Amino acid sequence: MKKSRSKALRERKAARAYGADTISRSAYNGIIGLTILYGFVVNALMVMYARPFFEGLPIIGVFIGYIVSCILGTIIASKSSVPFFSFLGYNLIVVPIGMLLSLALPDYSMEHIMLAVVLTGIVTVIMIILSVIFPSFFSRLGLSLFWSLLIGVLVEGVAYRLGYGGSIFNILFVVIFSLYIGYDWHVAQSYSKTVYNAIDSAIDLYLDLINLFLRILDLLDN
Repeated sequence: MKKSRSKALRERKAARAYGADTISRSAYNGIIGLTILYGFVVNALMVMYARPFFEGLPIIGVFIGYIVSCILGTIIASKSSVPFFSFLGYNLIVVPIGMLLSLALPDYSMEHIMLAVVLTGIVTVIMIILSVIFPSFFSRLGLSLFWSLLIGVLVEGVAYRLGYGGSIFNILFVVIFSLYIGYDWHVAQSYSKTVYNAIDSAIDLYLDLINLFLRILDLLDN
């Protein structure tokens, strides 16, 4: 079982690195940007118009729906090499996150929300530029970032159970997700330039940006 799973992972990485039906680098990066922008537009519309609907749902139903949809979307996007299904999986991630944002953002001031958007954009541009200038540095970050994120989440959970809710965790995760943006952009550029890989890369970057935005917003509000 482990050998067959390892073989499947290697085949998937090879398919992403040497896929057919390649497009130009500018078209590839354009699809990444437009896919991320699409997710943000959907989220913004949900925040503006869908909150009354989600507020009427039982909280346990919202939580279960969020988890199930995100997991299903991730599975669909990761298992298929067809752009349509990858985009379908992306939507199954974008919609539950939009539900979360529509319930959470009204608790923050518009001034802080807009400032968080601007700061997220600035950090994103800086990290993409740095990943282009220092590709070898960002290429080595994957495992370190994964363990930093996992340990950070676990420690934060324990700290909250003990009554500590300081900003140190938000600062830590701002650093982690900022580096993740540079890392995921570097990884995206290493893949074969296909529509599928562009959408798949956009999913990773979209999640980085959303998490960075939420952490910055929480920092501004404290």
